[in-house]
Amino acid sequence: MFSAWNRRDRPPEEGAAAELQGFAVDKTFFSSLKGILLETELALTFIIFICFTASISAYMAAALLEFLITLTFLFFYATQYYQRFDQLNWPCLDFLRCVSAIIIFLVVSFAAVTSREGAAIAAFVFGIILVSVFAYDALKIYRTEMAPRATQGTQQ
Repeated sequence: MFSAWNRRDRPPEEGAAAELQGFAVDKTFFSSLKGILLETELALTFIIFICFTASISAYMAAALLEFLITLTFLFFYATQYYQRFDQLNWPCLDFLRCVSAIIIFLVVSFAAVTSREGAAIAAFVFGIILVSVFAYDALKIYRTEMAPRATQGTQQ
């Protein structure tokens, strides 16, 4: 009987719950290694953004952009919404996100430390810590997602 109803004939709370079901958050993801890495990257990019805002505003755009990109990846992975875009190679995108963040934060951190301000030096220290977290994330992505695919392609 309920299967014959279409969306507009349903009660409003039932239709709204069905629409929001696509964005259900997987709470176990936040305690997994990938979730902890993304949360750490998000927190450190926010701290670096605040440090750059307090000292050198010219470099805050890089930290803000990386914050938004990391937040987007955290949202896609936590809601498993990335599975709807099966045409994209998500491990490769995540690996490229990490590598580009490593390059950007190395350059920006060393450029910021030349100003000798307290907040810029703090941004440098947090930037180096963040680079190591991104490097570890990139290494884990490569070992678990990309290296097995490369060996599978050569064995066939």
